[in-house]
Amino acid sequence: MNETRFREDILPLKDKLFRMALRITLNREEAEDIVQDTLLKVWEKRDSWNQIASIEAYCTTICRNLALDRNSAARNSNLQLDENMDSAPLSTTPFEELSQREQIENTQRLIDSLPELWRSIMLLRDVEGKRYDEIATMLSVSESQVKVYLHRARTRLREQMTKVEKYGL
Repeated sequence: MNETRFREDILPLKDKLFRMALRITLNREEAEDIVQDTLLKVWEKRDSWNQIASIEAYCTTICRNLALDRNSAARNSNLQLDENMDSAPLSTTPFEELSQREQIENTQRLIDSLPELWRSIMLLRDVEGKRYDEIATMLSVSESQVKVYLHRARTRLREQMTKVEKYGL
């Protein structure tokens, strides 16, 4: 087993950890604090790094748990998907821009309405590109549960988006 080094093996994970924390907390400053706390906790356990099978899964689990703990206390803030899109127009007409912004907001709202575990699985699979076995390890569920929850999340999201498109609900 190779020796785990902070600078080469753990520090490069900070962007992935940040995206996960941001997705759970929906607050940039809170996510930054969570990543810092995660790295600090991992550093404090540096004597046992070589006994850990997957340092990435270990870091992700700590980050997720910290984010969930903080998120349970403050669930009021909301992140817009188009936060960094303000510099470039989304379309050619104001009506199209408004329509696209509403669609993004509705999609974000529907994703946020999913159970937290389902959202985490969708984030890890669809955004981070993780394999089913990696997600199962990170979230402490079986690989078959990951597949079932992902399917249910996508199905519910699709159904809810269809309702919004047809009925505006």
